Amino acid sequence: MDAPVMLLDSASLWFRAFYGVPATLTAEDGTPVNAARGFCDMVARLVRERRPGAVVACLDRDWRPAFRVRAIPSYKAHRVDPTMGDPSSPVGGAPDAEAAPPELGPQVDLILEVLAAAGIPTAGAEGYEADDVIGTLCATEATDAVEVVSGDRDLLQLVRDEPTPVRIVYIARGVSKYELYGPADVAARYGVPTARAGDGYAEMAMLRGDPSDGLPGVAGIGEKTAAQVVSKFGSWDEMIGAVLDRSDTRMSSAVRAKMAKAGDYLVKAPEVVRVAPDAPIDWTGERRPLPHAPLDEDRLTDLAERWNLTGSVDRLVAALKGEDAP
Repeated sequence: MDAPVMLLDSASLWFRAFYGVPATLTAEDGTPVNAARGFCDMVARLVRERRPGAVVACLDRDWRPAFRVRAIPSYKAHRVDPTMGDPSSPVGGAPDAEAAPPELGPQVDLILEVLAAAGIPTAGAEGYEADDVIGTLCATEATDAVEVVSGDRDLLQLVRDEPTPVRIVYIARGVSKYELYGPADVAARYGVPTARAGDGYAEMAMLRGDPSDGLPGVAGIGEKTAAQVVSKFGSWDEMIGAVLDRSDTRMSSAVRAKMAKAGDYLVKAPEVVRVAPDAPIDWTGERRPLPHAPLDEDRLTDLAERWNLTGSVDRLVAALKGEDAP
């Protein structure tokens, strides 16, 4: 298999850097740079260890898209906190049910400058989340394998073997302890069928719900039961049909009753849970094969020196060039 394209769920990385790297790391003027330093070090490590053929940083243009809120108003509603910065900013929603902390926003701007100077393109789509950008790129990659880097298990729905492989580099426990998921891994971990592991995971997630995203799920159906139900059907529509068809013995009367009570939710859940495969992507920069030198080395050096990022930027540049870490 050729070296894959690495798609970064960028907000997932910089939030983990912000909360995982001490805020005492600052520039000379006292400005926090912990997220920027942590982000650069994470990307450098991922590139060194996974050896992708190219890297794309995917962005949230809207972390709580209107089409998802229209479908299920509770979607991420608990994360909106006006005391924690602008919840509509491209920084995205925080992983601990808060809008972005004000100390992070300026660092995101700095990260984007570093990415541009380093020659790593960004991809976003107005009105869509980074998940949708990633899903669209996975859907449109005709020849390249893809590795998606994220701490968000929602993206496990993208795993596949054909027509080109998609794997998830899952960093919930940190970049140094990442887990690599393909269809067989998702099936083994969550009990969904290997042959339709991605779709099966999404369907299980709809039934189970996700309090961290404000998704209620079906009352009385947890993850294990959800996986068992999903495994009996070949598609979401087929499963929903069994709710209406009392003669379908693949669904127990108890499960059927619970799902029937959640009928309105089940109609709307796919629009919220499934990533969009057709987001209108806008690009900043161009995909450049690795290894490569920085696009604007002078600008990158200036940023590193001004913001006390020299060590982290040096490690990132070395990784992009295919060199050993300094």
